[in-house]
Amino acid sequence: MPSVKIARKSTDTDMTPFVDIAFLILSFFIMATKFKPPDIVEIKTPGSVLSQKLPENNAVMISFDSINRVFFTVLSEKDPQKYTDIINEVNTGQNLGLTPAEIANFRNIYMVGVPLSGVKQLLGMDAKSVEKVRQPGIPVEDTLNNELYWWVRAAKNAFAGEKLNYLIKGDGNSKYPAFEAVVAALKRNEEFKYNLITTLDGGEAALYEANKSKTK
Repeated sequence: MPSVKIARKSTDTDMTPFVDIAFLILSFFIMATKFKPPDIVEIKTPGSVLSQKLPENNAVMISFDSINRVFFTVLSEKDPQKYTDIINEVNTGQNLGLTPAEIANFRNIYMVGVPLSGVKQLLGMDAKSVEKVRQPGIPVEDTLNNELYWWVRAAKNAFAGEKLNYLIKGDGNSKYPAFEAVVAALKRNEEFKYNLITTLDGGEAALYEANKSKTK
């Protein structure tokens, strides 16, 4: 009886579909990933063991570095109009004389760290140029002229009726008067609850919630 011959099949696998899928997944993550804007200044935050995630919307971040320069940042990706509302109030209330182009540019400037008298010049630059400028910081230590008050007030009015998170990001080597002045600006606006940004062991940023009563 003749033996049956089994047809030999190639053991090679066509990897083309797998390569296509890999590139599709890679492309998806590249397009969907949101990159953090570069910090104007280096701030080394204190460590903690908390892991509360930082909010990405409806938040104001007040930063100060190791030499006590104070910066103001708005986080409102869902409603770009908030940027316009904030800078319009500061412009009108402080008579800055900003042009429509300078007002529109406020959204592109990640951090503002200049006196009110220098805001017009800062907003006249493009984002790349601002990264190269050494901003002197918002004046806060003069209790009679704490300019951070006006920025916080404008943000509070822009987000009226919505929950607004106040984040304080301070360098571990900064001096206490800078922190005290930042809190004073919040208190003048009747804001007594804020979050301190700290760093976890792995380098990830986290929040520590603080609540100062009105009587203090």
